Amino acid sequence: MLFAVRMDVDLPRDLAPAEREDLVARERAYSQELQRGGEWAHIWRIVGLYSNISIFDVDSNARLHEILSGLPLFPFLRIEVTPLTAHPSAIR
Repeated sequence: MLFAVRMDVDLPRDLAPAEREDLVARERAYSQELQRGGEWAHIWRIVGLYSNISIFDVDSNARLHEILSGLPLFPFLRIEVTPLTAHPSAIR
């Protein structure tokens, strides 16, 4: 199942620099592990924002929920999920 997921990050301004650095490092490691495994198929930065649009290729809604709720930055994210299906005019 394919999903487009927009994630907007809103870290507290008073977050200690060391805690911020740790969160971001753990987020990067977690996301790269999922990318290597193929479930996090694509990730793009939204220009000018601390946001991304990602494509997930997972077996179920429950698996996507598990992945998203496992993100170290999850408490600081606004997430929008859009299920995707093939378009009838697509040539691929």
